[in-house]
Amino acid sequence: MFDGDMSSYMTDTDGTAQGDHAIETDGLEVTYSDGTEAVRGVSLSIPRGEFFGFLGPNGAGKTTTIKTLATLLRPTAGSVRVNGFDVESEPRKIRESIGYMAQETSVITEMTARENLRFACDAYGVPKRDRSGRIEELLDLVDLADVADKRAEGFSGGMKKRLDAAMALVHRPPLVFLDEPTTGLDPKARNRLWEYFEAINDDGTTIFLTTQYLEEADYLCDRLSVILDGEIVAEGSPADLKREVGGEILDIELEDGADARERAADIVREDGLFSDDPTVDATDSGISVTSRDARQRGPDLLVALRDAGIAVTGFNVRSPTLDDVFLAITGEHIEDDLPDEPGAEQATGETPAAAAADGGER
Repeated sequence: MFDGDMSSYMTDTDGTAQGDHAIETDGLEVTYSDGTEAVRGVSLSIPRGEFFGFLGPNGAGKTTTIKTLATLLRPTAGSVRVNGFDVESEPRKIRESIGYMAQETSVITEMTARENLRFACDAYGVPKRDRSGRIEELLDLVDLADVADKRAEGFSGGMKKRLDAAMALVHRPPLVFLDEPTTGLDPKARNRLWEYFEAINDDGTTIFLTTQYLEEADYLCDRLSVILDGEIVAEGSPADLKREVGGEILDIELEDGADARERAADIVREDGLFSDDPTVDATDSGISVTSRDARQRGPDLLVALRDAGIAVTGFNVRSPTLDDVFLAITGEHIEDDLPDEPGAEQATGETPAAAAADGGER
C-alpha cells in the first residue's frame, strides 16, 4: 500500500521550456473537416503547479480542447503553448513533457501490470537504468504491487484506471492531462484516484482535469473554466463561481407531479414572498428556489403552498453547489445526456505515448 511519501516523484523541469505557465492558449479554434466548429476562441492561462478543472456537458468542446493541447488534434486557428513549447512547431517536445490519461484506458489487457509500465517507459524514452526502480515505485503508488505480474485482463475497472494513471506518470511529466479519469468507477475507487492526483499535484505536477463529476472538481481544483458550445462561459475558483449564483437554495419536494410544480413555481414568482427576483427550477421531485431570502422566507413559502392545497413532502435549505452554478450558467445539469462532440472521431486515435514512440513530428 502506498504510504503517502511522494519524495521520489518530485516534478522536475528538465526538458520543459522556461516560463510561469504550463498552458497558454489565445483564441484557440478547432473546426472539423465536416465544418463543425468544436472549439471557438478559447483562451486559457494555467500557471505551473495548478490543479485546473475544465467543465462542460458532452459535446461542449472539452475533449477536443484537451486533445489539441496534447497534440492529438491540430488547431485551426489561435496560438497554443504547452510547457513553453508551441503545439504546431514543437509537438514532440510537448509529448515528451506531458502525461495523458484518456477517458478510455490505454492498458494492454494481454500484458501484466509490470509489462504495461515497461511498455510505457519504452514509449516515453525513460532511461533503461531507471526503469526498474521507476516501475516498482509506480506499482506501489497505485497499489498494484501485489498483482504486478498478473495480466490486466482480470483487473477491475478501478485497477485498470489506476494502472493507466501510473502509465501516464512513468516519465515524471510536469503536466498531466486527465480526461474524465474516474467515469464509471465506484465511489471507493474514485476516492483512491483522487488521493493519487492530490499527491502528485502537492509535489508540483500541474493537472488539467476534465470531469462531469462536479464534486470531484469542487474537491480537487484550484480554478475552473466552464465551456459551452465551444466557448468559455465562466471562470474562477469553485468558491467564486458558487458565490456568483447568489443567495441560498430551497429544495422543495412535492407530492404531486408536473401540475403541482407549475403551481408552486407560479406562487414563488407572483406572491412577492422574496425581496429579490428568485430563480425557480423544476426538479425530479419538486422545485428549487434560489434567493438571498431563502432561509428567512422559506417558512412563509411553505404556508403559501399549504394554503394553495399543494402537498409538500420535503423541504431543505442549502448553499449553492457547482451543479447549481452549471445550471445557472447553461440552463442544464452537467450530467444531462447530451451527444458526444461531433467530429471527435477525426482525432488521430493515438495517445501521446504512442505518438512519442512513433517518434514523428506529426
